[in-house]
Amino acid sequence: MQKNIILSFIVVFISCNRSDIHDSINMNWEIINNNLSNGIVIYKGNNTKIPVKAWAVVIPNIKQNEVKILVSNDKDGLDTPEDFAIKYNATVVINGGYFSRSTDPVHHVGLLKTNNQLIEPASSTVLRENIRYNVTRGAIGIYDNGEIDIGWASTKNDSIFEWITPIDNRPGKPGILNYNYAKFWNVAHAMHAGPVLIFDSELYVTSEEEVFFNTPVDGVQPRSAIGYNNNGDVIMMVVDGRQVDSRGVYLKELALLMSQFKCSEALNLDGGGSSALYVNGNLINRPIGLNAQREVMSSIAVISKN
Repeated sequence: MQKNIILSFIVVFISCNRSDIHDSINMNWEIINNNLSNGIVIYKGNNTKIPVKAWAVVIPNIKQNEVKILVSNDKDGLDTPEDFAIKYNATVVINGGYFSRSTDPVHHVGLLKTNNQLIEPASSTVLRENIRYNVTRGAIGIYDNGEIDIGWASTKNDSIFEWITPIDNRPGKPGILNYNYAKFWNVAHAMHAGPVLIFDSELYVTSEEEVFFNTPVDGVQPRSAIGYNNNGDVIMMVVDGRQVDSRGVYLKELALLMSQFKCSEALNLDGGGSSALYVNGNLINRPIGLNAQREVMSSIAVISKN
């Protein structure tokens, strides 16, 4: 009887530790590959106490590294990151935005635009616990000149608009959508995901404003993220989760990890079993502990022009 009590205490103690939200995380980042084309570098980080495993790719801001949003052209609307890499001869591919399998082919949840073609407009409202909220969710945009921007976006009459702050939604208190505070976002590529993690070089996780509260997105999960620093270098990151040696991270913790690469802006991407980073012909992480990739509708790719 006494042994059972002690065992139960240990299990509960370990479980509580894994669910704690951390204000700082030492990841012991190390370079695992700096021999890729055009100065691209892969980092691996590990914290055995939480525990968390993560990988980051830093893509220098040079014209030879072209970042694009890709959309599957398969009949079912789905491809693996490896499929995207092969089809577009991409050096780096990370999974993209949220999508729904409730239709055939699948459809994107929120804004999706590639090569100046609007595939899916933004979702203007979200219903949460029988309350309807206006939303301006976090998005990445890429201009024709290759410059990348992260902010809060919506669409109106097939035009994309960007806000410098999101709608002030709170649980049970919907905010007001006012286009007087928006500007036309003339980007060639755009994709909703969210929430925003870092804005103006400060941790700024807008999960409540983007109405992700009371959803799995707001919990501890395997994660994918993209960001950039003041030099224009792009950072792509995946964090493994739901594993004994890597529990995943909360959104705040993901923001902390992206800040360790000095991101001035950063965005959370689709996570869970979709989180995958494919670099130079190899799957870098292990989604849900497996050496396998889930098919996704969209991805962000780096196509190196030598």
